[in-house]
Amino acid sequence: MGIGGWIILALLVAFAAWAISIYNRLVALRNRFKNAFAQIDVQLKRRYDLIPNLVEAAKGYLTHERETLESVIAARGAAVNAAQRASAAPGEPAAMAGLAQAEGVLGGALGRLLAVFEAYPDLKANQNVLQVQEELTSTENKVAFARQGFNDAVMVYNTRRETFPDNVIAGMFSFTEAMLLKATESAEERKAPKVKF
Repeated sequence: MGIGGWIILALLVAFAAWAISIYNRLVALRNRFKNAFAQIDVQLKRRYDLIPNLVEAAKGYLTHERETLESVIAARGAAVNAAQRASAAPGEPAAMAGLAQAEGVLGGALGRLLAVFEAYPDLKANQNVLQVQEELTSTENKVAFARQGFNDAVMVYNTRRETFPDNVIAGMFSFTEAMLLKATESAEERKAPKVKF
């Protein structure tokens, strides 16, 4: 093999190493945002487990608020299903949009339930209800923190896959865009319910 052949071979090896490096970086970034979603999933499951406890503790007091309790239970069920779909495909646009929408509905239903608590002083003073509310508030903070971590990881991944020359390798190997987990509820639903004790 002549010197020209060695140069061509060296260029091919350098190109292959460069392409492999970009591919591996994209895989690492994709795995990072999938792991970040797993952290959200853990907190959402904790949240979903707490909601039936809150509803059960409130049932005895809220005999005239059956519709409110049922809306919370239905919203929780829809959110659990949406979270399972999103967990199977983190970053996939339809799954993320479905989860954000279901979480918005659940947040609104929980807000209405907590607002109803205002009319029931005995319920507000119930230790079980207070404990579940405290755990729920703590979990909400953890969900928000995990969501921020996920969205940050998605931004890094999307930026890398869209910039040259990484976009060439991303296109060749079907690295698709990941969607941020955004809140879809209205400004009214986003307001934290004011609960006075």
